[in-house]
Amino acid sequence: MPAPSEHKTVQARILAYAEEIGWSYVRRAEAEKRRGFDPDGTIPEDRARTASLYFGDLLHSQVIAFNPKYKEAEGALIGEFRSINSDIAGNREFLVYLRNQSKFFCAEDNRELDLTLIDYADGARPRNQYRNFYEVTEEFYFHNGHYGTREDVVFLINGIPVLVIECKNATKDEGIALGVDQIRRYHVETPEVMVPQMLFTATEAIGFDYGATWNTVRRNIFRWKHEEIGNLEAKVKTFCAVPHLLSLLKDFILFAEKDEELQKVVLRQHQTTGVDRVVARALDTTLSRGLIWHTQGSGKTYTMIKAAEMLFKAPQADKPTILMMIDRNELEDQMLKNLAAVGLGNVAHANRIAELNRLLKADYRGIIVTTIQKFRDMPANVNIRQNVYVLIDEAHRTTGGDLGNYLMAGLPNATLIGFTGTPVDKTVYGKGTFKTFGLEDDKGYLHKYSISESIDDGTTLALYYDLAPNEMLVPHEVMEKEFLALAETEGIADIEELNKILERAVNLKNFLKGKERIKKVARHVAAHYLDNVRPLGYKAFLVAVDREACALYKEAFDEFLPSELSAVVYTGINSDPPHMKKWHIDDKKEKQIRKTFTKFGEDPKILIVTEKLLTGFDAPILYAMYLDKPMRDHTLLQAIARVNRPYENEREEMVKPHGFVLDFVGIFDKLEKALAFDSDEVKAIVKDIGLLKQLFKAKMENKTPEYLKLVTQNFNDKDVDNLIEHFRDKERRKEFFKEYKEIEMLYEIISPDAFLRPFIDDYTTLSSIYAVVRRAYARTVYVDKAFQRKTNELVQRHIDTAVMEPGDKYVKLDHATIDAIKKSEEGKAVKVINLIKSIERTALENSDDPFLVAMAERAKAVQESFEDRQSSTEEALAELIKQIERDEDRRKLQAAKGLDGLTYFVLCKLTDEGVANAEVVSKKVRDAFAEFGNWRQSEKGAARTADKSHFQHFCRRRLPRQSHGPRG
Repeated sequence: MPAPSEHKTVQARILAYAEEIGWSYVRRAEAEKRRGFDPDGTIPEDRARTASLYFGDLLHSQVIAFNPKYKEAEGALIGEFRSINSDIAGNREFLVYLRNQSKFFCAEDNRELDLTLIDYADGARPRNQYRNFYEVTEEFYFHNGHYGTREDVVFLINGIPVLVIECKNATKDEGIALGVDQIRRYHVETPEVMVPQMLFTATEAIGFDYGATWNTVRRNIFRWKHEEIGNLEAKVKTFCAVPHLLSLLKDFILFAEKDEELQKVVLRQHQTTGVDRVVARALDTTLSRGLIWHTQGSGKTYTMIKAAEMLFKAPQADKPTILMMIDRNELEDQMLKNLAAVGLGNVAHANRIAELNRLLKADYRGIIVTTIQKFRDMPANVNIRQNVYVLIDEAHRTTGGDLGNYLMAGLPNATLIGFTGTPVDKTVYGKGTFKTFGLEDDKGYLHKYSISESIDDGTTLALYYDLAPNEMLVPHEVMEKEFLALAETEGIADIEELNKILERAVNLKNFLKGKERIKKVARHVAAHYLDNVRPLGYKAFLVAVDREACALYKEAFDEFLPSELSAVVYTGINSDPPHMKKWHIDDKKEKQIRKTFTKFGEDPKILIVTEKLLTGFDAPILYAMYLDKPMRDHTLLQAIARVNRPYENEREEMVKPHGFVLDFVGIFDKLEKALAFDSDEVKAIVKDIGLLKQLFKAKMENKTPEYLKLVTQNFNDKDVDNLIEHFRDKERRKEFFKEYKEIEMLYEIISPDAFLRPFIDDYTTLSSIYAVVRRAYARTVYVDKAFQRKTNELVQRHIDTAVMEPGDKYVKLDHATIDAIKKSEEGKAVKVINLIKSIERTALENSDDPFLVAMAERAKAVQESFEDRQSSTEEALAELIKQIERDEDRRKLQAAKGLDGLTYFVLCKLTDEGVANAEVVSKKVRDAFAEFGNWRQSEKGAARTADKSHFQHFCRRRLPRQSHGPRG
């Protein structure tokens, strides 16, 4: 039975579901006609030469309908669109058009008027009253003169393409990853297509991933969730629903500057739901409280910003005042930058108590950024309007005590919405958060996005911890007496309060800052970093007990590591002693350190901190935290959450597996005391690394033996041949590769560790099996392409690389080689792989020879037939030898005529076509190919040149007519 095609399994179903929810299907031929394709073109790129990305007639008629005073000729607006840069900045500019924020000049009124392209009120209308035209088409082709792309499914509103879906069939390995790769290729090869398109999805009928165009980093591509897992119909009908798509375009796509680089973001489901619920609660005149509980690292800042923007713009809010309350002074500037980056105006900064009082008394309408501390001693009833909305970040620690009372008394009729990133703790203080913000909701919150949900979605990563050696841990009795047993440490939510408590813990601090201990910990951290973290490519924090400890650790680190590898960041005070002043840095230096720390391969690799950067600093490359500061509850969770951000670096083939904390204090030895949250939440927050060791052991004992038994003769050529034969089946390979990569990642995380010693031999053999199979079949398996660093070192030390290199034995393609192969004692499967690789490499090194390019295509077909077991090993080998013999004969005839490969190829084609004076004409065609240089920029281009139909088309376009054939 033939394999299902992309169209039958996915594409056709998406089109059908789209029609059922109000999208009109436009057949490909009709769509191309409306886009202005040339019907006389012989190939797609010719037909698309004059084509537009838009349905121009519909776009113009809708512009006239929405803007009666618009008098420009049809095509004028598309001309404007064509002048937009084909990059992320151009995409941002196009979104301004889509949001009806652009202008046109009205001669009648002698002024600029708003240009409306989309009526967003359709989101609340029944389908039969829609004012926009919603259309969907397929095989959306575009060619820019260099490259052509064909998008599977494209959704258009009023003739403008806004969403692309890439479909892969349900049988394809890594189908969604392949779809995303295609989206990335569109950005590189035909960026013009991606200017109007704002969103993309990729699906293989089971998963359904989505993201914003111009942001195809894996961590910013999300799974569209529906309660019916694997239900393509439900996912298409919810994601592509007209109201949902309109809301994404209108409200939930953001552009922001980060590190002087423009970035694009689409809010995720939990964020959009949170925003909608905040706005609904704020506009409900009968309710005035609400709590958004979104776990650390899940994008809470953007949720808060977007809620503020939508409230400010909501007509029902009637020119409101919105206070965005940040919990720390140092984060105010960061919030102001974020607001500016997303284009929000009407923002005031109340950086002093007097300024906040002035703004509220003057009845300021707009957004005010401030902190809870600015409410100190505020008089009652300073502003009694009802349309005052207070959005409070880190609500679990912001409104306790007198400051919260001042806030509520000063703004008695305001709506208070709390945002928290940590679970509400079980202490009286924690329950007070629910009491303050959640009393009007049965569950205590407007919306919850838990730690476990976030990990399942890939929004954040799991955290694992390990305890340092006993001699470095704080003695139990000191830890209990001076920290854990103190009532004021329970539910502690503010790091400044924590520091005050630690100032009184004299014995505890003396132990932590002991000269010999600092040196011992620094030596241990340096060794752990070099052995465990640096080989993975990631970075680390050391969290010291106070500012002086930071300085002491920096001095100690410099004894064991190059100085540039570490940097210390803390707030300097003029009265600091010399050994602390030595490490003071100015704002410019701190900004530089923050920026370079987030970059792969750049120094510093380790940051030494105590308070700064433990909140609000986002560095996904941060993997390890060396914890040498007693913390608990919210402060602990906020600190360790620095290492839970996903990170992916495709160039380095890095995918961060989780975050890691090495505890030098002993706080995790009493996990239930360290984190006073519900037990289910604690289990989701952080796990003992011993669990990973158990998992590694189970896999090595239960999964590995079935693979190890395939090697029976100490990895000689017979074993290699048997492995290649055994793993011919793609599904079998896929399962092995998946299993191996899971085991390898566990090894990389745990190593070096004495626990691994009993497994080293078997793990090395397993890795060698993987190396053999990967090298043999690498071109057709869509998984990670190389060993991780530690495994690579292990394999290099223990295994003769010669046995792991089938497919690396390249041979010259001639009769002597054929004779040698026939006589060789190598296994037939190895011979097949080596010949295929040799043909591919020869074609790559001689990419201007169409004969070799064509032979490589045929070899690829032989390989696919061999892997699918449609041909035997003997048949595959015979076919490859036959191709090499045929090419050797061709080379002899070509040499006799003294022609290069391309000219001889042209001569053969012209002779086959019956062209007169074929030898003369072939040289002209050769010169024309030289002029048309991009024919060999890729394997696809070279293969198309070797294809007869494309060759004929090229000759018709590039040669004078009189040189073709005899004259009549």
